[in-house]
Amino acid sequence: MARNNATTRGGFHYAYLIVLSCIVITCLPCSLVLSCAGIFFTPVSEFFGVPKASFTLYFSVLNLAMMATLPVAGKLLAAQDSRVVLSVATALCGLGMFGMASCQQIWQFYLVGVVLGIGVAPLIYLAVPTLINAWCVKRVGFFVGLCMAFTGIGGVIFNPLGTSIIQSSPEGWRQAYLVFGIIILVGTLPFTLFVVRGKPADKGLLPYGADEVEAADGTGTSAGADATAPAKGVSAADAMHTPAFWAIVAFCGLITLNQTVYQFLSSYALSFSDSLPQIAAASGIVASAAMAGQAIGKVFLGSVSDRSVRLGAVCGIAVGAVGVLLMWGMPSVLALLLVGAFCFGVVYAMTTVETPLLVRSVFGSADYANIYSRVSMVGSLMSAVAAVFWSLVIDSAGGYGLMFALSLVCMAACLALAIYALAHAPKESAGSGR
Repeated sequence: MARNNATTRGGFHYAYLIVLSCIVITCLPCSLVLSCAGIFFTPVSEFFGVPKASFTLYFSVLNLAMMATLPVAGKLLAAQDSRVVLSVATALCGLGMFGMASCQQIWQFYLVGVVLGIGVAPLIYLAVPTLINAWCVKRVGFFVGLCMAFTGIGGVIFNPLGTSIIQSSPEGWRQAYLVFGIIILVGTLPFTLFVVRGKPADKGLLPYGADEVEAADGTGTSAGADATAPAKGVSAADAMHTPAFWAIVAFCGLITLNQTVYQFLSSYALSFSDSLPQIAAASGIVASAAMAGQAIGKVFLGSVSDRSVRLGAVCGIAVGAVGVLLMWGMPSVLALLLVGAFCFGVVYAMTTVETPLLVRSVFGSADYANIYSRVSMVGSLMSAVAAVFWSLVIDSAGGYGLMFALSLVCMAACLALAIYALAHAPKESAGSGR
């Protein structure tokens, strides 16, 4: 039976609701669990009278739990109803926040960190690229970038709210965790339960943009058949035996390592407190500039990658390199420092935009969730150790200069790896936009 394509021709397409659902997922559970974690570090550590590192260790546990969860989550998303998988993940995030609010000893946070890691893993790494990839055959990069931008936008919205609740009482951090948990459950579950569908066929539709494939093909029937045919690409097992797969794995690890430099931009500005007090006073603005660059960069890189994934990688690395050189070479000029931080935010955006688009372009869509989940394991592992690595670099004789130099090396290596992977894509994958 022919599937209904009426809603894809110049009108409303259900894919827009899928995009909205993805925005809710990134803006609520992802941003509340990940982007807003930092506002709790100091108040919780002070409440329990422990070093900050003792509490923040839960975040490393969370990242390790994500790494272990990703291959299982990828298989579940590929084989099971997306509504069930994403709803269970959302519930774990909400209940995990309730658990954080209830902890009475530091070790209990580590256990809750496991729950949060299991819950947030499929939401931050897999939900957006998997759903957009299934529901769209055009503007995939733009939609992925738009959705992922809301991890930062959610932080901008909810960090001030959480901070005000934390400051309301000595144990305000408990109330903040409770509020965040309620927001996650009430705001997200209606979408994951009632709106999300794993593929257009579940609604009797063709993917967004399939009508343009028909028009371009000029045959109508055959193009429509192609749009509903099984997705092209290679299996995860076959992909793992290719050099391109390991190139993307290395890309994911290095771009995640480089992304973590963002966490030290404020302390870099503060390091000038004696020589350039006006720069030190703007440390918070420097971090905000990078976050703005990240949000805008995700949409920008996604749009560019719709034309060419290779061009998207080149643009992201080039802008990021300019940002590092500005921050490193001219920190005394506040305007240039802010421009540099903004530019670095663009390369920061490559982690969650360019990585999934590389996987899609190189290996196709047939086993996308399983392949991307394996690649993302390395990014999650790197997230658990990257902050410690850069802390050691900064504390060494090389200081921040060595940090920026290594950042440039990471970016150059990432660009080479991306170009190599695209050039050695398996012939079976019908990747697009290379």
